[in-house]
Amino acid sequence: MPLAQPKVDELFAGQQLTPSQRAERYDEYMAKLATPKVAKLDRGFPHMQGDGAHGLDFSEAGALAGSRSPLSILQASMATPELTKALSPSDLASVVSALDAMKAQIPDLTKDITTSSPVSAGLVAFDLEAPAKMLTPRPTPLRNMIPRDRGVGLSHLYKRITGFSGTGTGGVGVARPGIVDTTQTDFKMSGASNSIFWGRGQKISYAGDTITVPYVQFSLSDEVNWSAQFAGQGYQDVRALSRNALLWASMLAEERILLNGRGTGSGYAGILAAPTAGTNTDRAAVTGETGITNASANLYVRIVAEMGDLGVSQATAASGAVAFTQGHVVDVTYTLPAGATGARVFISSAAGADPGDAARFLYTFTGGGVYGGRSGYNKITIQGTLPASGTVPTAWPLTAGGTANLTAADGGSAVAAEYDGIHAYANGSTTGYRAALNTTFSTSNPGIEYQRAFASLFDSVKAEPDRIIMAAADRVQLSDAIKGSSNSNYQIKLTQDDVSGYTLGSVATAILNESIGKICDLMVHPWYKQGNSIVMSDNLPIPDSNVPSVFRVFNVQDMMGVDWPVNQFAYEASSYWFGTAVCYAPAWLGSVCGIQAV
Repeated sequence: MPLAQPKVDELFAGQQLTPSQRAERYDEYMAKLATPKVAKLDRGFPHMQGDGAHGLDFSEAGALAGSRSPLSILQASMATPELTKALSPSDLASVVSALDAMKAQIPDLTKDITTSSPVSAGLVAFDLEAPAKMLTPRPTPLRNMIPRDRGVGLSHLYKRITGFSGTGTGGVGVARPGIVDTTQTDFKMSGASNSIFWGRGQKISYAGDTITVPYVQFSLSDEVNWSAQFAGQGYQDVRALSRNALLWASMLAEERILLNGRGTGSGYAGILAAPTAGTNTDRAAVTGETGITNASANLYVRIVAEMGDLGVSQATAASGAVAFTQGHVVDVTYTLPAGATGARVFISSAAGADPGDAARFLYTFTGGGVYGGRSGYNKITIQGTLPASGTVPTAWPLTAGGTANLTAADGGSAVAAEYDGIHAYANGSTTGYRAALNTTFSTSNPGIEYQRAFASLFDSVKAEPDRIIMAAADRVQLSDAIKGSSNSNYQIKLTQDDVSGYTLGSVATAILNESIGKICDLMVHPWYKQGNSIVMSDNLPIPDSNVPSVFRVFNVQDMMGVDWPVNQFAYEASSYWFGTAVCYAPAWLGSVCGIQAV
């Protein structure tokens, strides 16, 4: 029921007031009741404020002082005199009960708004910077350097004259041109046993060959689902990213093949032969070595040669049981075939286990003398904790004698859909020079390894190499070689300006070919394996050789992109190119490999 309006005599009974004073007090009372206690929004600060007369204070100071939620403030306000007088006891109890039920059913109303409430991620903006950052190195120096030309048909054919009398090449000997006067004294009829001869010098000889290399098809592909494309709008064009990545992935793939490719087609080098296994010797550990700690009795070994980052060779047969003592180390020796960039050693310590079965594990030696990051070029010392798990090929298609080839699917060092790269030519049977150091660069005579290569190449074909391709770590070692020489004249001099700071380091930028006095530049290739280097000629120092460059790429179809018709909820694209690379003059190349890391 609505409350009855109180009378003046009831409100001010007992007070000594004149009638005019009573009327004035009554008007003030009624005005107070007519003014609603509604909180107002303070636009200067996002908190509610009341008049402060009865504790209905939503201001920042009030909220901090009382540490109260909006619900608790409403509950407290129910006890103010204005509300208790304006509501009947039953209505007041009903409101209080409803607020208590709300507090029990919706506990979040009792919490302050924080970075994790009322939602776990917070009511905050997401500071996402678009687009995605492309931290993808994409150098392709060989692809940018080697000339490209148009090919026709299914293979590329060229003919070479590799030597004639006097060149000393192609297996042709040196001609003796001296002659003497002769007199013809026999003039028998034609057909007689002693026919007329001519007084002329002897005929010269020639050597030559015909090279045919097949063209090979290449392709890579990518796909962007419609959901990925449309959901990415406003952040990044995912389809454009896909096309850009596909183009670069294709060029990087071609760059790696130009460097380390190895084909099986006619005219190409084919798969690497297996390494030649040597001796396996148990011995006591010396200073700097850690004895084998987790196994004893016997060790079994298989070795495969590595070919850059494009596969491995055949494997050696499993070794016989190598007896060793716990705490000792085992030296494994082997000889890698020409063209190998390193070795992988698989071991097993299980009783009677051949490393060709499921018990084999890749042994990665990470101490000093590492070659190619995997093992020494001709020796690895097995030590420390032997692996009980690790890299195990999914297939090992080898016979018991280790004579079967790894296939392309298993990472073979040569595949049908590939051609020979620069490394294969520089280390093949027709290369002009190859030396395996099996040690670090000389510090007593820095650069001697390449001076020997220069001299040999000049003696054989009068080559004048233009550059040496090597890995970054090997260039650092060569740059430091002069500083480590005890009998060199290298020294550091500091001036007064350098006392507080100076620049360290020296960079080997080129090597002077002491054979002919020509500067040979050093070139670091970003994808070349440590331990290998190529002495390369870009052009031949021969007039009218008809060889515009030592290496050349011929493509029936150079690299192109294909956007496939949409036949599902995705955008699909592929790259395609069809060609080969040729090396007209591999005898003008050389290789210095087996460079051990320091």
